[in-house]
Amino acid sequence: MLQKLQFEPPADSRQTAESPSISPQRDTRLDVYRALCLITIFINHVPGQYLEYLTTKNFGFSDSAEAFVLISGLSAGLAYGRKFDVGNRLALSLKIWRRAFTLYVAHIMTSIITLAIFAGGALYFGRQDLISEINIRPLVDHTEQGFVAMVLLGHQLGYNNILSMYAVVFLLLPGMLWLHGRSPFLLFMASAALWLAAGIFTIVPINFLDEGYWFLNPWSWQFLFVIGVICMMRSRSGKQLPRHPLLIALSAGYVMLSCFWVSLSWWNLDFSYGLPAVLTGFDKTFLSLTRLLHVLALAYLLAVFPVFSRMARLRIDHPLVLIGRHSLPVFIFGTILAMVGQVLLFVTGRDPLWGSLFVLGGIGLHFAYARYLDWISDLSRPQVAKT
Repeated sequence: MLQKLQFEPPADSRQTAESPSISPQRDTRLDVYRALCLITIFINHVPGQYLEYLTTKNFGFSDSAEAFVLISGLSAGLAYGRKFDVGNRLALSLKIWRRAFTLYVAHIMTSIITLAIFAGGALYFGRQDLISEINIRPLVDHTEQGFVAMVLLGHQLGYNNILSMYAVVFLLLPGMLWLHGRSPFLLFMASAALWLAAGIFTIVPINFLDEGYWFLNPWSWQFLFVIGVICMMRSRSGKQLPRHPLLIALSAGYVMLSCFWVSLSWWNLDFSYGLPAVLTGFDKTFLSLTRLLHVLALAYLLAVFPVFSRMARLRIDHPLVLIGRHSLPVFIFGTILAMVGQVLLFVTGRDPLWGSLFVLGGIGLHFAYARYLDWISDLSRPQVAKT
């Protein structure tokens, strides 16, 4: 994933009537990894069913959210990195900020639909206790303030907090690219300093209706995004990721230690030695170092072993590639579907079997929706006249 990207199609991908070629302009590996993250996020957002126990969060410190943000940084570096030059910076910045606004609108839309799903479930099934789920109650108790807080990102519903963080990080992207142009090392150090300060001094956007704060702190998670941008820019400049036996051994060892730690529930072990929790804890909000190192170790192992790269090089019309290519609408679709699943699980007594069947069907709908989006995109493209 972090290896030097090759933009020419492999020798065995010549276009035939039976097998479309891989697009020379698009590297399908990022699409495949992003699709796997989206499917995993959907599974984890319907808690209480059997498939949840098979996802990566049960075998390591990080989960699909960290992987998704790292891939997003890689994708941002690929999409905008080389275009951010003198004479084009303002236009590209406006394009990036428009994308950030799109993410903001998507966040508000999914939050409102989530409210409607839970309120509808409460009315239809006569289960008013649904309103006490996923942080909805403060909106009901303080309606006027609540909707203002939602629009100003001062109140977040459970499982509806990734897009808001991502939108803030995208607002910072032009500044990241400008600083990278001055010095990639300077960008890395500035981002690391912000991450560390946010963790030590609890610098985080607050919620308006309670004493809490955002579940995913953008001032912390921007560091992982920046690492992705830097790695992609380094790759596109022709610099290979170092493939050193010691780095491979350290990464594999840390991944194995993380797996044992989570599987055997070694959470009572204290190795803090008085250091800040952001360096020794496992907090997701502030992206503790343990989680950060875990996702980076996994990414490094995926990058340095060619077998994973070959497995992720798929045809441009492969279902996983389609999901990854249409990531935002698929993510919105998956979030809405997961909220429906949560309501159904709630009113059926959290039966894990019914929940598992719903998730399996939802995964199938992910593939169908991605295929539909691709079909719509094909219809909007100009048709080439045949001679």
